[in-house]
Amino acid sequence: MAALFESLKLGSIELPNRIVMAPLTRARAGRDGVPNELMAAYYAQRAGAGLIISEATGISREGLGWPGAPGLWNEAQVEGWRRVTEAVHHNGGRIVAQLWHMGRLVHPEVSGMEPVSSSAITAPDYAHTYEGKKPYVEPRAATDHDIRRIVGDYAAAARNAIAAGFDGVQVHGANGYLVDQFLRDGANFRTDDYGGSIPNRLRFVTEVLEAVGAEIGMDKVGIRFSPNIYSQGVEDGFPKRLFTAVARRLEELKVPWIELREPRQPTSAGAIPTEPVSPAMRPNYSGKIVINSDYDWLDARERVCAGYADGVSIGRLFIANPDLVKRLALGGPLNEGDPSTFYAGDARGYVDYPTLEQAQAA
Repeated sequence: MAALFESLKLGSIELPNRIVMAPLTRARAGRDGVPNELMAAYYAQRAGAGLIISEATGISREGLGWPGAPGLWNEAQVEGWRRVTEAVHHNGGRIVAQLWHMGRLVHPEVSGMEPVSSSAITAPDYAHTYEGKKPYVEPRAATDHDIRRIVGDYAAAARNAIAAGFDGVQVHGANGYLVDQFLRDGANFRTDDYGGSIPNRLRFVTEVLEAVGAEIGMDKVGIRFSPNIYSQGVEDGFPKRLFTAVARRLEELKVPWIELREPRQPTSAGAIPTEPVSPAMRPNYSGKIVINSDYDWLDARERVCAGYADGVSIGRLFIANPDLVKRLALGGPLNEGDPSTFYAGDARGYVDYPTLEQAQAA
């Protein structure tokens, strides 16, 4: 455990420990996507994490398809996030914004717009909407103009994140969302410069990272991937080959850190993972690797302690344990989370979990 409490530097961000709060969609921002005081209290409670990665945050109206999720494309959202970052910094924490475009997983009843993706392929299963679950609709394949516009949206959201007081950003490249839809051959059937070969499929994420890095400095940029998981209809026939090439590209771009959602056991959503890809990425990438193993954080911890990764990101345990780092350091008992409130919209199951001291005093 001692390795987890050593300091770590992710680009320009100095972490006091290696326990990162993973991005967690909590759906408390309302229909306008503006962060509120309740969200500021939630994040401030968890400032003991070495780094907080914000919940996935839409870069545009077009790219945000989860009801109640926040955005970063207008001034009201920037002001709302500023309240959050000030609260986190006041409590001694560090926080980056996760930049999100959901691509074909955006439903028009949430965004009011036609979804766009790498290819005109409908996602399986159902979308969450304000009226309940509904089948996904077929997206429009992005044109060259769309790609330039969306890359610009990423850069603008990164600029807004820094204006809102974030310490940096993380590009969401995992879980079957837009970046993943371009990367993997199971969702990208393009025949132009953005499809087919691995170098072509790397083009979109490369342009996104270059634009974001040029806007705020690459030392403030990270990215998240889920290399070994079939997620929301997105997979790749040769994930080790693909993500070895991803690692080389990140090295060329000097992206300072990556987070890998890389479980070894079936995930909480029932996905069956393939062989971990991080061992093949590590020799090709000199930046820092933060491992997330879904609900099996102990596996991620062991990989950090063995030196295969530099930090561990933890998700669901942070929901129920605002002082999780302290509890882990002391070997204290952990609160159980209430899944019925994970995506519900008020303070219950959000800011009312007791700290260790509060539980002991009760």
